[in-house]
Amino acid sequence: MEVMNEFLVGVRRGPKGHRRWPDEVKARIVAETLVDGATVNGVARQYDLVPSHLSDWRRMAREGKLVLPNIDGVDFVPVAVEYPPVPQTPTPTFSGTSLDVIKDDVIVRLDANTPAARIAEIVAAL
Repeated sequence: MEVMNEFLVGVRRGPKGHRRWPDEVKARIVAETLVDGATVNGVARQYDLVPSHLSDWRRMAREGKLVLPNIDGVDFVPVAVEYPPVPQTPTPTFSGTSLDVIKDDVIVRLDANTPAARIAEIVAAL
């Protein structure tokens, strides 16, 4: 097994023999899966890992929980995200000084400056 030992120094074994992988080591191994021609199974075999374990680390990297180092052979493409502009809804203007809320034979006359939340409360009560 050809393992690059210089960055595996920090891997410790727990009380049950399970290895404790530091985030830096996880990130380095995940980055190796991104090299052109590399496969998850191949990299997992190189480090004596279960491929699904390595896939979990890759998911963590996609979610931003692991910061990947820049290694030779990995090319990242810059991404620019553009959000569509938020359409501007015109603010209704009232020419009068009052607002009438009418339901059946009930008329509630409100000041035009009454907050929308208060108007909604009154309408709900009707």
